[in-house]
Amino acid sequence: MDDDAKLRLMQKRIIKSYAWQRDIIVPLSKDFDCTVEELEEVLFNSLDMSSLEALHATFESAQDICLYQKLNADLRLCWFTDTLELISREDGKNLKMKIVNEVKNGKSYEEALKEGQLELFELLKKEAIY
Repeated sequence: MDDDAKLRLMQKRIIKSYAWQRDIIVPLSKDFDCTVEELEEVLFNSLDMSSLEALHATFESAQDICLYQKLNADLRLCWFTDTLELISREDGKNLKMKIVNEVKNGKSYEEALKEGQLELFELLKKEAIY
């Protein structure tokens, strides 16, 4: 077996792992409307071994960041914290982190978002009093 074949075999072992397939390959192939094999080929050709090995951990940490940013948009927090300055950045950050943790602990995004909107309104009312 030549070096290229060995590299390909090692890449396949990483990408074919259960966690990779469950968390990355299968969901993204559905999102991209492509086959699992097509997505695997793109990743094989785009990433070196160290990137492949680190990708699952990177994916896991990116989930929190993406959720955090989605909440920022869905709650319109940048408008309330930065533009209107009706609530402090710290209060906005605390609210987002609370919701992120709730979602990570199993609460549905929609339910956590609705509760977050109600808490945001309470923050706005509290600030209006002062």
